[in-house]
Amino acid sequence: MSEGVGDPRLAAEGELSLARLALDDNEVGHAADHVANALATAPSLPDAHAVLATLLTHPEGGVDLWTLDGDVYLGTAVARAHALAFRGQYAEALSLLVSVQGHEPGMAWADVPWVLDSELAAKLDPDELLNVFIQLLKAVPDPCPEELAPAFAPYVQLVRNLVAAHPGSGNLLWLASVLTRRLGSLDEATSYAIESERVEPTDRAAIAVGYALRSQGRTDEALAALERALAYQPGNVAVYADIAGMLGDAGRLDEGISWAERSLAIDPVHDCSLVERHSLLFRRDGAVDDLVAIADLLRSAEPGSHEKQHAAGELTDRSRQVWLGGIPDPTEAVINVLDQMLAQGASAQGATLAVSAIEPPSALLAFGLAVPGSEVTVSEILPPDPRLPVSLQGSQCRPVETVVWQYDGSVARPAVAPPSAEGAAAVARVADFGESSGVRARSGWASVPAAYDHAVLLASTPLEDLLGVLVHPPASPTGAPGDWAGWIRTVQTWACLGIAHHRTDQPWAESVRRQVLADLAYGPEDWITESALFALATTAWVDPSARADVAELMGWRLLAAVEAQRERPVTILGSLATVTLATPGLNPDVAGLARDILTADDDVPEERPAEPPKKRRGIFRRR
Repeated sequence: MSEGVGDPRLAAEGELSLARLALDDNEVGHAADHVANALATAPSLPDAHAVLATLLTHPEGGVDLWTLDGDVYLGTAVARAHALAFRGQYAEALSLLVSVQGHEPGMAWADVPWVLDSELAAKLDPDELLNVFIQLLKAVPDPCPEELAPAFAPYVQLVRNLVAAHPGSGNLLWLASVLTRRLGSLDEATSYAIESERVEPTDRAAIAVGYALRSQGRTDEALAALERALAYQPGNVAVYADIAGMLGDAGRLDEGISWAERSLAIDPVHDCSLVERHSLLFRRDGAVDDLVAIADLLRSAEPGSHEKQHAAGELTDRSRQVWLGGIPDPTEAVINVLDQMLAQGASAQGATLAVSAIEPPSALLAFGLAVPGSEVTVSEILPPDPRLPVSLQGSQCRPVETVVWQYDGSVARPAVAPPSAEGAAAVARVADFGESSGVRARSGWASVPAAYDHAVLLASTPLEDLLGVLVHPPASPTGAPGDWAGWIRTVQTWACLGIAHHRTDQPWAESVRRQVLADLAYGPEDWITESALFALATTAWVDPSARADVAELMGWRLLAAVEAQRERPVTILGSLATVTLATPGLNPDVAGLARDILTADDDVPEERPAEPPKKRRGIFRRR
């Protein structure tokens, strides 16, 4: 049977027909295999359980028709679980079902009569089930997505039945609180947790109370519960970290930092406390080195561990400013005019447009692609000439070798050949990986390391193609005129991130990737400058050996832009300041300069746009 094809119930019924035929021929083993196939496809199908019961009562049947030797088939594990329950071995049966649930959490494996039977609870020993339900909690996300909730609903009902049958079990009440909270039954979870602490006052019960109250937005009560947990077990540094995080979520950053530091005074290497401290410091002070420290912890954490999930979550949740969480929108006059034209319902046809000073060639490219046949004229070119590369200064001093734009007067032309069709398609696939609701919505990432990791898909794309796509972008996936600017910026950013993966076997200082990205960053003033600088910053996040070098490259490039701004407009200056602040290990004076730029931008009224245009046109497997 091909998985994912056709109606699961019909497929399961087909397997059961084969099972009955095998039974008629007394081929009990083959019949058992078909029952396993049916249960793997439709776990709740009554006929499947009926045929399974027949096999269990057959003279040659029994539980051992479904063994767990070697590479266990998922359907075999489910069938054996139900066979064990048929014999009254409920704890072992539940343990096996929960193992299957962890392997494939979206299926309602436990939605069967014996699990839902209200009389089952009285037959079970809560202490015997403790480890089974702890195993279940590992399979339940916190919080559980709505689409997975039906699969876990039978376990919730079983736990409710167990609490009713064994009301004095503190462990069972604690489990019930955690499970129902993750599945969104918050009042119920709080009630179970409070009763758990009353029945058996422990730090674990108090923590459950704190988590349940936090989920209800009752922060002060939740904090009090966590402090009670510390009274039960004063050295529990995980609780200190939880309090720090809760205070941070409430906007009480200084208090949260204090609690994280108290935890680290007890255990200086406690991962969650380190993550909380760095996260809260970043939120308070905005120093990217705190996020980079979390990223460093993320790289060293064990795969699948709580520490790794915590670190990844903090990077994702706290990194929404531009360049840390996505690409800033362009600010050029030609793009502002384009937006105005489209907002007024103007057709995407030829237009003439006059700008007072030369603007980045990528912005003019976007305008030309959005408004075919358009013509943009430049009043004057002010020094320092934005058409020329910026001199690499300090220890970076050398000529710029790789340029992708060249000028005929004030008109920019690509200086490199178009990419191959394969190369352009590769970059387009990577750039178009996000949401489908507009190009600018796609131009984001969960975190800077996540952006770097995603760009590894371009590691084998030839360098010539990555350079070519910077100035010969593939077609916008939406085709909408207003999306061209965002699409070009997105493509350029991912292409530069792809360059950051070029020949990573070479040591950074002498590498081709460093030379090319530095040249692009110091080349003619353009959106590509921003993209190349972000790729340099991203490399510094994941490669500590590159940090000092990249910080120096950033500092000199920002200083050159500031010097230019004194004589003429530099449309990318704000973005350069932001990407500079996304760079690890910055000189404090450079960081201060970048912040001053952004503060000044906030205080200055927006410039008037260019002249309006003159219209022209696991352990289990699936078979």
